[in-house]
Amino acid sequence: MNTPAHAAINLMLLSRNPGHRNSAAIIGGAVIPDLAIMVFYAWQLLLGKSEAIIWSTEYHRPLWQAWIDVFNSIPLIGLAILICWLSRHYLLLLLFASMLLHAIGDLPLHHDDAHRHFFPLLEWRFESPISYWDPAHNGQWVSLIEFIGVLAATTFMYLRRPRLRAWAIAILTVYLLYWVYAYLVWI
Repeated sequence: MNTPAHAAINLMLLSRNPGHRNSAAIIGGAVIPDLAIMVFYAWQLLLGKSEAIIWSTEYHRPLWQAWIDVFNSIPLIGLAILICWLSRHYLLLLLFASMLLHAIGDLPLHHDDAHRHFFPLLEWRFESPISYWDPAHNGQWVSLIEFIGVLAATTFMYLRRPRLRAWAIAILTVYLLYWVYAYLVWI
């Protein structure tokens, strides 16, 4: 899923007590697993690499993959959740719970770009038959379902959880801006 989609879904699912700090922790957890990819992408653009080289060659380099996989590792996130729960750090628990939802949400939606979700225990990558972006693996349909899901989640939060209205508007705005950027750069 795209990062703003994770933010919308995670905030809707995890925000029982939608205070500002709790919401920020949930959104932070939704974003952190993709942060390494964002840094990687910005760095490659600064180096003047083309989109084709970035995603076909540079993205698959072992150092970048290891860095990305650390933040998408279900065992590492699970360990962090356990530590937070035992030490009663509930705000961090929300952050890591949101990271876990992100990883679980990504697991069935990556094909060629699959993460090692069980790193460092396993090197295995689940190469799903569907992709959230790749048309060769039904990405156009998954993207449409994701788009509908984000609209539904942000609308629900806007209408039913008044304390989340600003977050819902912000997430939807970022999500729409992402699609404008994707269209201008990749299509």
